[in-house]
Amino acid sequence: MKKTISAIGGALIALAAQSAFAQNSVTLYGIVDTSVRYLTNANANNDSQVSMGVGPITGSRWGLKGSEDLGGGLSAVFRLENGFNLWNGQLASSGTLFNRMAYVGLSSNQYGTVTMGRQNTPLFDQLGNVYDPLTVGNYDQDGWLPGALGYGLRQNNSVKYNGQFGGLNVEGMYSFGGVAGSTGANNMYGLTASYTYGGLSFDAGYQQNSDAHNNKFKVINVGAVYAFSTIKAYAGWLHAQDNTGIVDLYMAAANSPAANFAAPVTNTNRIDDGFYVGTTWQVTAPLLLTAAGYYDHARNALDANDTTLGRGVRYSAVLLAEYSLSKRTEVYGTVDFIRGTGAATADFPGRNNQTGVAVGLRNIF
Repeated sequence: MKKTISAIGGALIALAAQSAFAQNSVTLYGIVDTSVRYLTNANANNDSQVSMGVGPITGSRWGLKGSEDLGGGLSAVFRLENGFNLWNGQLASSGTLFNRMAYVGLSSNQYGTVTMGRQNTPLFDQLGNVYDPLTVGNYDQDGWLPGALGYGLRQNNSVKYNGQFGGLNVEGMYSFGGVAGSTGANNMYGLTASYTYGGLSFDAGYQQNSDAHNNKFKVINVGAVYAFSTIKAYAGWLHAQDNTGIVDLYMAAANSPAANFAAPVTNTNRIDDGFYVGTTWQVTAPLLLTAAGYYDHARNALDANDTTLGRGVRYSAVLLAEYSLSKRTEVYGTVDFIRGTGAATADFPGRNNQTGVAVGLRNIF
């Protein structure tokens, strides 16, 4: 009996050791970030507002990521990431625990990575990681065309490929719509290709989303970044055509007429051309300054009454200063201004402009 118990115990120890060896890593990580913000013209009476909310460029999150070495340069990978509101403790997306990412896949040192689940789109990866100086800003007033993508920034039910070949990076994604009788309804596909040579990086991409009724949202993006010494310069263009009605909703600031539309108005053939420029300057080891400007020209945009289509223009300018207190903790301050004309006034709760000033604290773990 003792021999049997010893044999079983030895087998369990060997199995545990084997499992520990095979499992290369599981990492807990996250960002805890919030800001206090002063905003002008925050409601229909043009009152100012002071509130605590999300940071300008990063939302609070925690996640688990891991990999297992399968041999021959092949690994199994997974990632689970939750977004939450630090100022009230609630989930950033009600009822969705891993609203930011939830995927599993296989990664090859030679051939790239294939993952399945809820993931960032290739367009979001490129803008958020490389080509947008604000990494797709969080404030409504910094919002421009990437913010208007809404459901296009992340996709459920998706298969994604990411490959790096020297200076060339290629990403492709397909999301299954899951609508009976239609393979096109509610689906998405996108492709980006970027190339880095020295300090210069270029990116081009295409993305198409369909709603449950097979109405389409299409976007083309082109961007470039040039890094020299302690400075990076950014420029880019996005062209979008929307028949899902999502852009009219997602370009709207809180409490604005457009934000209160009862439902998306489809088949308006809204067309946006968005341009951006920006720069980041690492002034000293702890101090990083960012300046960015965004411009969007819209055609066939809904007005404040949700009835008439017209042209609209909105532009914004942002200054951001970040100061690192350590490798993990930083304080920051930001000032921004936005103004809209024509149909774009529907995106504002009161006057057609807003100014924001915010200070905040971020800890990365």
